[in-house]
Amino acid sequence: MSVRHYVLLTVGLLVALTAMFVAVEAAGFALLTDPTPAMGRVPLAVAAALGVTLLVVDVVLPVPSSVVMVLHGTLFGAVAGSLLSLAGAVGATVVGYLLGRGGAPLVARVAPVAEQDRAAALLGRWGPLAIVVTRPLPLLAETTAIVAGTTRALSVPRVAAWAAVGAAAPAVAYAVAGASAAGGANLPLVFAAVVALAAATWLLGRRTAGTS
Repeated sequence: MSVRHYVLLTVGLLVALTAMFVAVEAAGFALLTDPTPAMGRVPLAVAAALGVTLLVVDVVLPVPSSVVMVLHGTLFGAVAGSLLSLAGAVGATVVGYLLGRGGAPLVARVAPVAEQDRAAALLGRWGPLAIVVTRPLPLLAETTAIVAGTTRALSVPRVAAWAAVGAAAPAVAYAVAGASAAGGANLPLVFAAVVALAAATWLLGRRTAGTS
């Protein structure tokens, strides 16, 4: 009943993504460390496209997604900013899931069939909750999406729908913070609230599953 290879894959992805983050920070790529100047000096249509693109590529590159979401609120207001951030976050999850699907044959070469079936069963039961809970959390969101893709336990539309559920509250919260007078000053408080909401969702999901 072990899923050892999938656990190793999860740990490996977390290490690789963390290493990428450290490398980008050390290299000083301005767009990936602080996109504020770039998004602030281009036309709004370009800023919108750039912001969504940054959120999507966050699945493989260390983008400060919370900063981008706050900028969406600052530049486009709470409603439009929320929708842009939601589109980018859902796009990142779907891209990560498709990347996992692409790597599924490689995982199948090393993981026994029984382990693949066990992992698929676990993802079928807990995958939606995991996507919802981890969507606002750096590194964990990307890792969860990719690993889920390797099992093919969920369809792309379901992945997108659950990603939207997990991303909705953070997208709105960051956009409202950006649209407010305080702007990015509220970022630490909003992030703490988002993490608390994710933890509460996880506990509620476990309790619900345990009583079903």
